[in-house]
Amino acid sequence: PVSPHHQTSAHPPACCPRKIMMPHFQWNQSSKPGGDPQAKREVLDLMGLQVPADEEKEATVTASFSTLIPTIPREVPAAGPLIGPQSPQRASSPPAAMAPNPWSQSIEGSSSQREEDPFPWHNLEDHESLLRNALDEKMADLVQFLLLKYRMREPTTKAEMLSSVIKNYWEHFSVIFNVATECMQLVFGIDIKEVDPSGHSYAITNALDLTYDGMLGDDQSMPKTGLLIIILFVIFMEGNSASSEIVWEALSVMGVYPGREHFIYGGPRKLVTEDLVHEQYLEYRQVPGSDPACYEFLWGPRAHAETSKMKVLEYLARINGSEPRSYPSLYEEALRDEENCAHV
Repeated sequence: PVSPHHQTSAHPPACCPRKIMMPHFQWNQSSKPGGDPQAKREVLDLMGLQVPADEEKEATVTASFSTLIPTIPREVPAAGPLIGPQSPQRASSPPAAMAPNPWSQSIEGSSSQREEDPFPWHNLEDHESLLRNALDEKMADLVQFLLLKYRMREPTTKAEMLSSVIKNYWEHFSVIFNVATECMQLVFGIDIKEVDPSGHSYAITNALDLTYDGMLGDDQSMPKTGLLIIILFVIFMEGNSASSEIVWEALSVMGVYPGREHFIYGGPRKLVTEDLVHEQYLEYRQVPGSDPACYEFLWGPRAHAETSKMKVLEYLARINGSEPRSYPSLYEEALRDEENCAHV
C-alpha cells in the first residue's frame, strides 16, 4: 500500500483541462493515402474531430475533441494548460453537443436523492457546482495516485483507490475512475487493465507494449508514451511518412510546440527529433531531393518491433469507444501491414 506521505509528495498531475479545445487545423488535402476523402473523414472521426458538411470544398477543419479529458487541473503551470491552444486567437470553442460533461449522470443521481427536500430548487445550482469541483479534485487525485503506482511498478485495487483517494465519494467511483483512466491513456500513454475481476485488481502498464516511457527516474518526471503514440498514428495516417510540418501541426493541437517548454514533455523538439530518434522509435531524415531542405518522420525499427499499425488503430478506437473496422480505410491499411509482417 502507498503511504499517505508518498501519496502527497508526488507531483500533482495538473493534466486534465475541463475542455480540450483545438485550433483550426489545416488538413493537407493531398494527405495520404491518396487524398481519399473517406480516409480523411475516418481519421477525423477517430481523433474526435468535427468534419464540416462542405469538407470537400473547405480545407480548414474546425476541430475539438468530443469527450476527452473533461476536467480542470488543480494547478495550472505557468506555461499554460497541458492540452489546448496557447493562443486565444487560434482557439475555437467546441459545440456544446460535442462536449458532454461526464459528471452529469453522477450529479443527476445525487440530485435525485434530494427530492424529499420541500424546496429542492434552493441552492441546487450551487450544490451541483460544488459537486463538479469535488469530482474534478478526486479525478486529479486519482490520476496522481495512479502515476505514483506506475512509478513504483505496483498494481492497485478498487478497494485501495476507494480508501486512499475516493473516500466519501465512493458512489461516484465509476465515473471518476473512467475519466481518470482516459486521462492516463491519452496524456501519458498508460493503460489501466483489470487483471482480477473478482478482486477488482488493476495493472498499470505502458500502452501498446512499448517499453520506453521517457521518464528520467525522478518523482517529477512524467511518462511521455502518449505523445509517441500520437506521432506514430500521424505517420500511419499520412502513409508511412509525415512531414515535419504535419507532425508539429498535429502536436500543436495538444498545446505542444517545438520552441516551447512543456511541463510534461520537457523540450518537445529535443524529445521528438533527438530522444525518440535515439531510442529508435522514430526516424527523422531530410526528404530526398528537397531544396530547401525539408524533413520527415517515419516509424523507427523499435516501433516496428514493439507495436504495429493495427495495435495503434485498436488503441485509439478503443479510447474513442468504437471498433477498428469502423474506419475501413485505416483498417485495411493496418490489415495489409499485418499480412506483410506475417510473410517476412
